Amino acid sequence: MSLLNDTKFLVQNIQDYVNVNDQLAYSLACIAFNPIFWNIVARLEYNTHILTKVSGGARNGCYLLALTIFSLGIYRDYVYHAALEAQPTFEPFVNSDIIKALAITSFGFGNVLVITSMYTLGVTGTYLGDYFGILMDERVTGFPFNVNDNPMYNGSTLCFLGTALWYGKPTGIIVSGLVFVMYKIALLFEEPFTAKIYAAKNTQEKKTQ
Repeated sequence: MSLLNDTKFLVQNIQDYVNVNDQLAYSLACIAFNPIFWNIVARLEYNTHILTKVSGGARNGCYLLALTIFSLGIYRDYVYHAALEAQPTFEPFVNSDIIKALAITSFGFGNVLVITSMYTLGVTGTYLGDYFGILMDERVTGFPFNVNDNPMYNGSTLCFLGTALWYGKPTGIIVSGLVFVMYKIALLFEEPFTAKIYAAKNTQEKKTQ
């Protein structure tokens, strides 16, 4: 069958390639937990400065949160890989050069977006430093932000998708969709709050001029 026919067959028989088990449920829980966790903790820090107090400074607190988020991300990825291994494989995808190329492109470009955005923003810019009062002087407009508004989140989603395609796991493609949705929901909370933080900064600067 051609790749198009293979894909149609997969869509029509998707239930045969998704095994809803405890391992998959746990992976989904980890994926959902991470953005919920860092949004709650960041808001708590903004309102109470608890991490700043515990760690002895705003920058130390941000580094502590960064280490926690990074570690949770590594664990989430480990759980995701383990869950994929237990899922049915769609062999036509595994044997398709086109799918392999898409997998490499997706995973490669996703990593480029993630790594370059982290390099551009630095630790505090990447890991919610603005909630600690560590604000950037101006909006970042260079690469990768000139090609994508949310390169960290979209890059991470592409990595999930690339992994699923490489191993020919339809379940992973569906999970990648959930990752995308979770990040979109997170942005509904993060973007307005970040705008509020910088608006307060601008107001304070005008008062002191």
